[in-house]
Amino acid sequence: MRIRPVRPDELPALQDIERAAGRCFRDIGMPEIADDEPPTLTELARHQRAGLAWVAVDAADAPVAYLIADRVDGNLHIEQVSVHPDHARRAIGRALLDHLATHAAATGAPALTLTTFTEVPWNAPYYARCGFRPLPEADLTPALRAIRHREATHGLDRWPRTCMRRPLPGTGDGA
Repeated sequence: MRIRPVRPDELPALQDIERAAGRCFRDIGMPEIADDEPPTLTELARHQRAGLAWVAVDAADAPVAYLIADRVDGNLHIEQVSVHPDHARRAIGRALLDHLATHAAATGAPALTLTTFTEVPWNAPYYARCGFRPLPEADLTPALRAIRHREATHGLDRWPRTCMRRPLPGTGDGA
């Protein structure tokens, strides 16, 4: 599976991947998440122009998964990582996370951060297997607190959520 930067003409495909990936939330009693709209084309374009949007592509160079990130407190914060269910369980999500970690370390970021549902198997438990650790509430920076506040305002706190961090090797903060 090849990972490359997102092209502007692929932004609608990212929305399709997000909608398809979101459907599995319906199966675990989270229909509001399944029905939530993906990032807008404007939001996706902002990440793409900033060089913080990547896709995993199939043999035909068509996107099957994507990751978008932002710079938050000197780290790279994962805004979204989604894999189309037709391509799930092939370590594509992990490859995107590792790609971002390599990019982050090369740009001097000491860690990756994200927010996620704690009780969804393909969320916090999965990220823990990928090297992320929960951040205690007291350790959240003002910017991470602001992200959590926006999520709560959006209704995501109906289910337990956490902020997680993955230190990066070679940055003085990682292993």
